[in-house]
Amino acid sequence: MAYFAAILEMKQKELNDLYRPQHLEFLKQLEEEGKVYKKGPFLDGSGGLVIYIADNFDEAKQIAEQDPYIIYGVRTLDLRQWGIG
Repeated sequence: MAYFAAILEMKQKELNDLYRPQHLEFLKQLEEEGKVYKKGPFLDGSGGLVIYIADNFDEAKQIAEQDPYIIYGVRTLDLRQWGIG
């Protein structure tokens, strides 16, 4: 297993509250499946960070792209493998 940081920069702030419940439910389900290590918003309101657990980059990307925030263009996705230390 590897860790992948999904940096979710705010793109359409006006849609954030509309899709927030779906985003949180998506992450809750993934947490229950053991696919989310940590998550949280940036305190300046510019977006948030999710650390996914996956076998490889392709799996992490497939998971991250299913986030309603990404599907509906609320936030951008910058996905990078993270070396936890």
